[in-house]
Amino acid sequence: MPHSAAERKAFWQIHFCVLLWGFTAILGKLITLPAQALVVWRMLLVSVFLAVLPRVWRGLRVLPPRLIAIYAGIGVIVALHWLTFYGAIKLANASVAVSCLALGSIFTAIIEPMLTGKPHARSEILLGLMVIPGVYLLIGGVPLSMHLGIAVGILSSLLTAVVATLNKRYVHEADPESVTFIEMSVGALALASASALYFGVDATFIRPDLYNFSLLLVLAVLCTLLPFILSLHALRHISAFSTQLALNLEPVYAIVIAALWLREYQELTPQFYAGVAVILSAVFVQPLLLRKKPA
Repeated sequence: MPHSAAERKAFWQIHFCVLLWGFTAILGKLITLPAQALVVWRMLLVSVFLAVLPRVWRGLRVLPPRLIAIYAGIGVIVALHWLTFYGAIKLANASVAVSCLALGSIFTAIIEPMLTGKPHARSEILLGLMVIPGVYLLIGGVPLSMHLGIAVGILSSLLTAVVATLNKRYVHEADPESVTFIEMSVGALALASASALYFGVDATFIRPDLYNFSLLLVLAVLCTLLPFILSLHALRHISAFSTQLALNLEPVYAIVIAALWLREYQELTPQFYAGVAVILSAVFVQPLLLRKKPA
């Protein structure tokens, strides 16, 4: 537990951020736009709000073209991650999508050594094996019509692991707000272009109605920008271990909110929640194992 006043404040800030992030899945269910339109508008709105910050442009001016290209590439992967995440919500429901997303930290433990050249730790491989029964229970605990949503959700989890690994490798080389602006703006542009080229866009894509636009504003401001800024301040005062434990609570918050607000428990069986429990057990064991590793 945190000891100083600054640590206690940061502890509650990071949990508040995680709670806000938990609402992203709920809003994804409530917004009636197709997944690609939802993601484009979310990234576009975040980009617009970041564009008014002078430090964003100061950071961009000093970035070499190589790093701009790297962050732009990561932005495209972020767009694909969000597209598959909200696609899983549309194909299944919010509980299923966030349960699959919980696999992200396990995927990261496997993917990060592959991208950085570090050897795999035996404990990380065991954790990966540990979640397999959980995924099996999860699949068996939902209707057949939601199985495609699970597959898309697992793909989203894999993509978020790639994003986390790449950001961890390159984000320290530039201002975080500038990096986020590049990733959001390029991701929005790439996905909008692909949607127009392959699927076409209709009036609702270009001009969402008042209901959807209001929810998109909440998603962009309260569930994306606000927790991003708060988490930057909180991370200065709490350990990586405390941060990881807090972040692992995001699917827990989202599933509880979905059950109470959207009543999704009526669509799911106890076997589904047993699978979620197995997956989350592995997710919460992971930072404990990492904490024991020597520096």
